Amino acid sequence: MSTDVIVVGAGPTGLMLACELALAGVRTRVLERRTEPQRDSRALSLHPRSVELMDQRGLLDRFLPLGRTVPGWHFAGLRTQLDFSALDSRHGYTLFLAQARTEAILERRAHELGVEISRGHEVLGVRQDGDGVEVEVRAPGGGTETAHSLYAVGCDGGRSIVRQAAGIGFPGTDETLTGVLGDFAVVDPQPGALAAARAGGVIVAPLEGGVTRFVYLDPERIRVPAREPVSLEEFRTSLTRITGSDCGVAEPVWLSRFGNATRLAESYRSGRILLAGDAAHIHFPAAGQGLNTGLQDAMNLGWKLAAVVGGWAPPGLLDGYDGERRPVGRSVTENTEVQTLLAELTLVAQYR
Repeated sequence: MSTDVIVVGAGPTGLMLACELALAGVRTRVLERRTEPQRDSRALSLHPRSVELMDQRGLLDRFLPLGRTVPGWHFAGLRTQLDFSALDSRHGYTLFLAQARTEAILERRAHELGVEISRGHEVLGVRQDGDGVEVEVRAPGGGTETAHSLYAVGCDGGRSIVRQAAGIGFPGTDETLTGVLGDFAVVDPQPGALAAARAGGVIVAPLEGGVTRFVYLDPERIRVPAREPVSLEEFRTSLTRITGSDCGVAEPVWLSRFGNATRLAESYRSGRILLAGDAAHIHFPAAGQGLNTGLQDAMNLGWKLAAVVGGWAPPGLLDGYDGERRPVGRSVTENTEVQTLLAELTLVAQYR
């Protein structure tokens, strides 16, 4: 079928956007480099506003049974907790749910709405003119194709090919600090070990399938570049240094190092090419703000772009996407920069 909009990236942002467009009758194709859905989950929560959006779309019943509602969360690891129950909302909580689950639900919904999802299709370049967009794609067999659409949206992450092809700048700061996360199938069964880890500033979260996640900042390792792999030995050594015990961690499912590089796109739109999610903003992964901001980018962009494609948009409507969402992106990046600074100052004071 011919395509009105090509969405590059089948993460939560791209899938949410595809669903929004398809609801409005926009012919949508999603191009995804990965051949299989993402198994590992960096983000673990849907914030109250995102839960509200799922409720508005009649999808909340698909999410709630798979997650756990949590009325509050930390800010920068400080002891004073955020209280979501104080919000003027029917959903005054964050929903603790693995990112892989969120993607699976949204992908199923996209299929129901007739979205074409092309996995194993790597975008090589994007060109535009006054009539539309051409997307150069490497198909699973190694051959290339040129896909045509009226608009293209880059939801393809911090290294976005779409953003680069559009010539949109991505100013910001490089990483100065890194943290580590690990998902483990085996941990110390004694409750005291995990309690001691939490008291030492380690985030300990139970995941599906009996897996436990640990997230920490090790004062002696926070300058290690994010590109350096994490070993089980390093993880155990850091936990012991921070908490006095390695918490019996074994059988790692996923180990990852992450940094606080922070960047915001100079614009969320260049003609017929737009950006959403991590393609438009990256920052320290503080409580899943990137995933949630991306979902809300998609919700804002979806109806506007559908109106333009459908021919009923008033002048300047699509420009309003950048005007409304880029300030939110700036607010989130500033928020995470503050959290990173506070966490680092607390860490230095604690282990001085």
